[in-house]
Amino acid sequence: MKNLFLIFLLLPFFTFSQNKRALTVDDLWKMKRVGYFEPSPDGKKIVFELTSYSMEENKGHTDIYIMESDGKDLHALKSTDKNETLPKFTPDSRKVSYIKDGQIWLCNTDGTGEEKLTDIYTQVSDYKWARDGKKILFASSVYPDCKDQDCNKAKDDEKEKSPVKARIITGLMYRYWNDWRDDKRSHLFLFYPGEKDYIDLNLNSESDVPPVDLGSTDDYNFSPDNLEIVLTMNTSKVVALSTNNNVYVGKVSEASVNGASALSKISESKGNNFHPFYSPDGKYLAFLSMERPGFEADKKNIILYDRSGGTSKNVTSKFNLSVDDIIWSPDSKAIYFVSENEIYSSIFKLDLNSGEIKLLLKEHINSLPNISPDGKVLYFKQQRTNLPDEIFCMNSDGTDIKQLTHINAELLSGIEMNPLETFWCEGADKTKIESIIIKPPFFDPAKKYPVIFLIHGGPQGHWDDDFHYRWNEQLFAAKGYVVVSPNPRGSTGYGQKFTDEISGDWGGKPYIDLMKSFDYAINNFKFIDKNNQFSAGASYGGYMENWMEGHTTRFNAVVSHDGVFNAESEYGTTEELWFPTWEFKGAPWQNRKLYEKWSPHMYIQNAKTPMLIIQGGMDFRVPEEQGFQLFTSLQVLGVESKLLYFPNEFHFVIKPQDARLWWNTVFDWFAKHKK
Repeated sequence: MKNLFLIFLLLPFFTFSQNKRALTVDDLWKMKRVGYFEPSPDGKKIVFELTSYSMEENKGHTDIYIMESDGKDLHALKSTDKNETLPKFTPDSRKVSYIKDGQIWLCNTDGTGEEKLTDIYTQVSDYKWARDGKKILFASSVYPDCKDQDCNKAKDDEKEKSPVKARIITGLMYRYWNDWRDDKRSHLFLFYPGEKDYIDLNLNSESDVPPVDLGSTDDYNFSPDNLEIVLTMNTSKVVALSTNNNVYVGKVSEASVNGASALSKISESKGNNFHPFYSPDGKYLAFLSMERPGFEADKKNIILYDRSGGTSKNVTSKFNLSVDDIIWSPDSKAIYFVSENEIYSSIFKLDLNSGEIKLLLKEHINSLPNISPDGKVLYFKQQRTNLPDEIFCMNSDGTDIKQLTHINAELLSGIEMNPLETFWCEGADKTKIESIIIKPPFFDPAKKYPVIFLIHGGPQGHWDDDFHYRWNEQLFAAKGYVVVSPNPRGSTGYGQKFTDEISGDWGGKPYIDLMKSFDYAINNFKFIDKNNQFSAGASYGGYMENWMEGHTTRFNAVVSHDGVFNAESEYGTTEELWFPTWEFKGAPWQNRKLYEKWSPHMYIQNAKTPMLIIQGGMDFRVPEEQGFQLFTSLQVLGVESKLLYFPNEFHFVIKPQDARLWWNTVFDWFAKHKK
């Protein structure tokens, strides 16, 4: 009788487990993605972007949703056949602005009363409200010397009508990520909604605001009294060689008349300075700053600029981690920020009076912190390896964490995913290395599973507790693999010294760290099948796959996605020249021995492992010639190899149908080489 009772007791559990299934590629693209969000200034409501994807139409669509600040009454605010993005409350909280068809629109908080604010030919890419609600700053890509929109339109029309599509290029950087920059630059405009009038604040300037690289949409803003603006700009002659973004301030009245010439530089570092925010009381400006010029992965510190005294202070110099998103407390006495912290992105609080930094929330990947007007509640996005981004809140002391949205709850309820686990081992020089391990769904410890060894890009990046929509560790595991993802030196989240130690040593200690991490997993987890070992990586991870191709035969098969193969030739085709200049200690003609030492093409004659090469035709960071050189070399050497080429994708594969082909090709490649 007891046994019968136990069976009935466990029946719901067994039924629930049996109804679940493994994650699929189509599941990944059915999930709706929470984007930018913002609480209202009065603290009563939250608006956010929600993007859905159609596999059939091969594209995404973004709508705007609104809810009470406690998560109740969630509903669509704007859901049409158009993309509506970047929702922001007006300063009085009565209306919501957003971008549609490249223009700023306005509506009531119930979605009615839609009004088009801007009608600028070159369109709006981002915007910020002044606190008085009478002014807006927005960015738009224009011809620097055009004094009006008619001029911009005339130049575009002339290009369009001409049968000659040649480009005449006279300087760097002439292309970026997947775009040809041509002659246009992003300029900052001051817009008066009441008069429908806008002013180009950096007319005739060749500098982009926000900067073309290492910048963000948080690189300009109004002061609390609406009289001053702050912006980030790189005025270097050759931006392809410079990370020297600087922070400038100027009076609105003077900037309206004199443009960029009315601005004053307040940042002092020759590295990257960006992300400026005024304190609510107007006394200070806080911004992020890197010290070393030319190094995009240097430690980011918070610089506090005293507006009355004109002095600056580094308030995180003794903090071991690099700072990301920052926000002020309403009373201007504290700054909340996010830092990569081992495999997490954690939320911290900096008390400006004492200088004390307190960890509020360590676990998971937290981003976009916001705070209620009374300073009592923090709002933020959070994701985990088994949970896509949702909006959360907690008390400003780190207590009482609540999940406010459950966008993908129904879909997730039917999918079996194991939470991540971690292990530490000794790498080169006995340095401690952390790795993530994820077990396949319906895991049985008595069974043996093939393993996929994942190598992250950057190289100054890290594997973390995120739900990645491209390199999703849960999806790799869903096909019955154990996934091992190490963070070797060069990874972020473990202190700046650890991050620095990859530069000039790409195939050295980081390679040893990786191999020792993999050895540890193979030798300590008995459920891993030693006869079925696979590896995959992208960007620097692709480089490392190419490097391993000439240095080990331990894997059954590998995947290299957009990875550097010939370090010297890549220097001449990539766009961010400061990157190889820093990583290889100069240009090839200055330090050819180092380029040759760490270039995979110098060792390709040793290749034996079957390799799948994936390359984007629009990848200007690691251009297609790298993938072509690698494939040609392997084919000539008689090494089993396959090239998957996406002519319209760039460093990332972002179209749903292309992504499905990517995943299926990778899984087929591994399945083909299982023993």
